[in-house]
Amino acid sequence: MNLQPILSNFALILFVAMVITGVIWCLDTFVLSKARRRAADAALREYDARNAKLAADGIKLDSNNNRAAIEQAHLRQPTWVEYSGSFFPVIALVFILRSFLWEPFKIPSSSMVPTLLVGDFILVNKYTYGIRLPIINQKVIAVNDPQRGDVMVFKYPKDMNQDYIKRVIGVPGDKISYADKRLTVNGKAVEYTALDDYLDDQHPEYHKQFVENLPNGTGVTQHRILNTDGRRSIDMGAVDEFPLREACDYTLDRFTCTVPEGHYFMMGDNRDNSADSRYWGFVPDRNIVGKAFVVWMNFGKFDRIGGIK
Repeated sequence: MNLQPILSNFALILFVAMVITGVIWCLDTFVLSKARRRAADAALREYDARNAKLAADGIKLDSNNNRAAIEQAHLRQPTWVEYSGSFFPVIALVFILRSFLWEPFKIPSSSMVPTLLVGDFILVNKYTYGIRLPIINQKVIAVNDPQRGDVMVFKYPKDMNQDYIKRVIGVPGDKISYADKRLTVNGKAVEYTALDDYLDDQHPEYHKQFVENLPNGTGVTQHRILNTDGRRSIDMGAVDEFPLREACDYTLDRFTCTVPEGHYFMMGDNRDNSADSRYWGFVPDRNIVGKAFVVWMNFGKFDRIGGIK
């Protein structure tokens, strides 16, 4: 699923805006404001000297209001400086929050149904998998590693300009098998519980619905998945030549992959309607954006607001 950022290239736009407004703010604070102060002091000295001469000649003096107006006129910031100084702290705060804490996205497609629906606005935790430098996405502080069952946002390996969201199925070293639409993780079959069929309101059709009990290292992550009758476990015609494909073994309706070190195997919850690691390969750690943790709005379905499982 190719995620839609709230604004395309927002991080870069914010960064450029923060740098420009920050430079202007610093220039004004340390240079321009002092120059205005010197100009104001010079104007006031000239004003005081003129008034002193007028007083000596017996001419009535201007009021103090005129003196204050002269000072204020010289100290007034140019409009472009004033706006830059006002916007800089706001832009810097948004940039920090978005780059290191939380980033909003909008779900545009159905590959993660029923967990995430088209139109869901989600928040992604940017620090749970480590602190990364904005723009270049380079990890500088390690925190936690992704676990099986996490819903994770990452840069699409075939196009780093695109953000994808899928569920973590395999972590480094895992042996993942998928046959007859059932997962096996490290030789142990994942358990499934059948639910009532699911009606997809975007494409009106019924899907088989199950609760998947995916082992996560400390227990089990329970989440719903969908299967579509008449679809194979994998469409061999859609499988790409991806890096490290030699770690996978494909047959007509089955595959087995051993997840390489520093990589993750991702799948959508709408299993038969998801382009995922089955087709384009593993997700390197350097591509990780963060963990999706909450739906904060869906303008068509307000009951969608809440945590993501």
